[in-house]
Amino acid sequence: MELTKDGQNALGKILKSAIDNAVDIKGGRIRRTSSRFCLGVEHGDYNGTELFGVGTDRFIWLAYKPNGTKKIRLFSANFPDDGVIEFELGNVPEPKSPDIARTWGRFAYGVEYILRREGYKLSQGIDGVLYGNIPGGGMSRSASLSLNLILSLFDANSIEVEEKIKIVDLAQAVENDYIGSPCGQLDQTMILFAHERMGTYYNPKDRSIEYVPIGSGATDFRIVVLDTGTDRPGLEKSTYAVRRAECEKLVSILQKAGYDIASLADIKDETVYKKIMGEFGESHPDLCDRLKYIFNAQNRFYKMLEAWKTGDIETVGQIFRTDGIGLRDDYKISGPELETMCDIVRTEPGVLGERMLGGGDKGASGALVRAECIEDVRKAVDTAYPRSRPEFAGKHAVHVCRVVDGVKVYEGLL
Repeated sequence: MELTKDGQNALGKILKSAIDNAVDIKGGRIRRTSSRFCLGVEHGDYNGTELFGVGTDRFIWLAYKPNGTKKIRLFSANFPDDGVIEFELGNVPEPKSPDIARTWGRFAYGVEYILRREGYKLSQGIDGVLYGNIPGGGMSRSASLSLNLILSLFDANSIEVEEKIKIVDLAQAVENDYIGSPCGQLDQTMILFAHERMGTYYNPKDRSIEYVPIGSGATDFRIVVLDTGTDRPGLEKSTYAVRRAECEKLVSILQKAGYDIASLADIKDETVYKKIMGEFGESHPDLCDRLKYIFNAQNRFYKMLEAWKTGDIETVGQIFRTDGIGLRDDYKISGPELETMCDIVRTEPGVLGERMLGGGDKGASGALVRAECIEDVRKAVDTAYPRSRPEFAGKHAVHVCRVVDGVKVYEGLL
């Protein structure tokens, strides 16, 4: 299987890191896990909505080989100062330990901890080297890393999981229970199940996955990720955690008031929605703003999905933009740099829609752009963003992405 230019670059960094740090990966294999781009509903996963997105070509690569011991030895070419992360199976720091909060190795510890807790018998350690080019914030770097480590340890230990969706639960547990990040399942689902040239539709009611090709005759467009150059803290330290708690609080309030719901997504009937807004709009205005976004975004979701199926990418873009305004004004999860990026590209010809991505506060925004307008958008960002945000001049980036498989394994490269 041929590597792209980015893949060749990753392989070069991996091989050099393996030699420099005495990590034995010779004869092993490489697993590549993607990033993701959510088309709807952003922040809907922990609120119970249906989800739709694609895998995108920014990746985590892990080159690994079983080492015949009960020891895991991993090196990240992105975090060389952390050195080789080395530990015995069954002997990792306790969950949410402050002494590991700043090292990427907490994901490796967390994967081993969660797999052992859930009854998976790991008897074979690995040597491995990682490299990634997923921007920090908005494209699900942590989910990609967790999935890659889980799948690679399963492979090294000859463990097969019949129900693939269970791997999503494991990856979420690494972040929720070990690291302390309150993420939902959007990221893991969109990466694990992603297929090239396909949208992934997930229904949480029955945990089903459906692959949806874009309709014939669609405008030739590209997915563009607008990295603001900002450093986003983990979700546990961000507004994401606050918003999730607010939504859970509103659900609890409504349940006590006699509403038969398990999540905000259960409020689909407009009459019920208006009744709730009338009852609680004055006493809990912020919480009702969160519901306003989820209710409207969920209604738009079905229109977006139908537009995708028919190839009406213009409508997909319009809904993407409207969702962004809701995330900014009602959900209040965006950030100043994210909105600067949106403001810059919104008036550019050929930009079909734009909004913030991911957990919020910092990180990246995204846009759907006509293919022939990509360079004009890039020039507009490179000119205007450093003027508006001089403290991030030279740190920002424009990523033009393809829709790809979420997981691939390469043999014979090491």
